[in-house]
Amino acid sequence: MPAPSHPVRYRIEYALLVGCKAFFCVLPHAVAQGIAVGLGLVAYRLMASRRREALRRLRLVLGPEVPEKTLRREAWLSFRNLVLNLVDMLRISRFDEKTLARQIPQYAECIRHLRDVLAQANGRGIILALPHCGNWDLAGSAVFLAGLPIFSVAGKQRNPYFNKLLNDCRGGHGMEILERGESGGRVFLQMLKRVRDGQIFAILPDSRSFAPALSIPFLGGEANLARGMGLLSWKANAPIVPLVMRRVSWRTFRFTFYPTLWPDLSASCEEEELRLTRTVVAHFDKAIRETPGQWFWYNKRWVLDPPQQR
Repeated sequence: MPAPSHPVRYRIEYALLVGCKAFFCVLPHAVAQGIAVGLGLVAYRLMASRRREALRRLRLVLGPEVPEKTLRREAWLSFRNLVLNLVDMLRISRFDEKTLARQIPQYAECIRHLRDVLAQANGRGIILALPHCGNWDLAGSAVFLAGLPIFSVAGKQRNPYFNKLLNDCRGGHGMEILERGESGGRVFLQMLKRVRDGQIFAILPDSRSFAPALSIPFLGGEANLARGMGLLSWKANAPIVPLVMRRVSWRTFRFTFYPTLWPDLSASCEEEELRLTRTVVAHFDKAIRETPGQWFWYNKRWVLDPPQQR
């Protein structure tokens, strides 16, 4: 139940989200997206401080030679993509395999690739690593609808009503979402068991870790990234499949797979955590620089900020 000091606010937030979900679900997809982009443009103009911060980050990463006009365009495309992602997530229960096949022309090819890697894993699962590009939540539903066992982990929202609805949307058609809470070790053991049992774990490893972890070259700086992806791969002896999803139009996407990474069990766990994470993030770095408007530049946890000291 929500904290006693904020029950009314939590219920209002929940009611607004439920209302938005009902409104966007009753509309044709193209109309829902058009209305959302229009509202998003108004919001984008009003959120001056967040927009300036996104532009600062883009300048920091892309360099002084990039024209200001280009930076503004990429900042808007990133925000527009977030708005379109929200509409897709609210409507995700209405998608089926035929819809996804239209939206992702490579759909059958992608699922075939994942099945091939699962076959090579000899009963173990896969760690599917994606950056915050395209529609990362839709990627999980696409895999689940194809009949592959996939799960993910998400942080817990303060509003318990909002948290449940958000996880229901993220889960799409039944993909299970584990909550990342205070008992991180218990969640990791669940993840480890599932991957050892042959399930696919979808992870977004391009967010800054709060506590000191791995120092990884990323976007022209040193990012403090979590150990979980590499640690899980080494502990479960499971391959990592790096994947970048890009939105090529309002309703269509393109997937790019990178070479599958297999853990070297003859090396130490610490060595492999670093090697695997560096390799995956190097692919993401290149992809983000190629199409910066696809990445989410508005995350409050800027990936190049230093870790919090305890």
